[in-house]
Amino acid sequence: MTSLAPTSRERRLLAPPKAGRLASWAYALRTTNPPPGADPRSLDPVTRWLVVTRAAVLPMTLLAALVAGLLAVRADGFSWPLYALALVGLLAAHACNNLLNDLSDTDAGLDTASYPRAQYAPHPILSGMVRRRSVGLAVLGLMAVDLAVLVAIAVQRGWPLVAFALAGLVLSVGYATPPLRWKARGLGELEVLLVWGPLMIAGTYFSAVGELPWQVWVASVPYGLLCASVLMGKHVDKRAHDAATGTRTLPVLLGDVPARGVTTGLMVGFYATTGLAVGVGALPWPVLLVALGLPTLRRAAGALRTPAPAEPPAGFPVWPLWFAAVCFVHVRRAGALLVLGLAVASITGTGLPLGG
Repeated sequence: MTSLAPTSRERRLLAPPKAGRLASWAYALRTTNPPPGADPRSLDPVTRWLVVTRAAVLPMTLLAALVAGLLAVRADGFSWPLYALALVGLLAAHACNNLLNDLSDTDAGLDTASYPRAQYAPHPILSGMVRRRSVGLAVLGLMAVDLAVLVAIAVQRGWPLVAFALAGLVLSVGYATPPLRWKARGLGELEVLLVWGPLMIAGTYFSAVGELPWQVWVASVPYGLLCASVLMGKHVDKRAHDAATGTRTLPVLLGDVPARGVTTGLMVGFYATTGLAVGVGALPWPVLLVALGLPTLRRAAGALRTPAPAEPPAGFPVWPLWFAAVCFVHVRRAGALLVLGLAVASITGTGLPLGG
């Protein structure tokens, strides 16, 4: 059996922080949690909102934006200001979506003290960290930021940008919000694949360049698969709870063992589609650096072959999530290697399909 006990480096990263606000912020960014022993109701404002917005998962969106930017940076018409605006808009949208999901699931009665959402990290509302009204106001504020970004970019790039934004809004808001509730229909993983793949990467590329070659659509698929694997792992972790509440996520529909197999398949699919994209000229060959992520894939796949442990390893901060954490570690490694390969291609002009 493959061991997933934290390495010495991971133990250092997950160790309780020393006193100080900077250390508290860093811990929240690493683990989605306040420092051990801290009262969620008495946190400093920055730590509180880092936890409330689940800022620890925002790097998934940052990596998508970097993929788009590195594909676009040498293309004719690339605009740094518009790319920066798109990046801000993506991060605001992701934070907004996290808050909206918590609001929707709380109002629907799904989020309770016994549900995993309130166990792996303090629930924004149930823990008393913030009031429901504050979460609602934060959602409106972030939506206002996104609307301003949309108008600023659409003035330069035209109606296709509005189409991207509307598609992203319907998919993201509909993930947990009635009447759509994609996750309750077994469509949550597909929604994540589409949003973090084609919509984020192709939409950001179009914002920065003003056109959208077919190569970008192909190049967006591998990273979308990576992000879908994280949600799949999370839904495997919550399968029993979701089944009990009638939330028919894909793992509920498939069953435990097949769902774990599909999760592994999504991660393997990242490497297969990356190779395919290089083969058809949609990605530059330096991105084959992602092969350095195969040891992490092997470790993750080994974990997915067996049920989750009955108890968390020492220092494991997001229990009862297990497979979600396994997949997230893989996403960080594989996604960073994809970005590194694109950066090498961009700096050297090697193998770039778009400009150079």
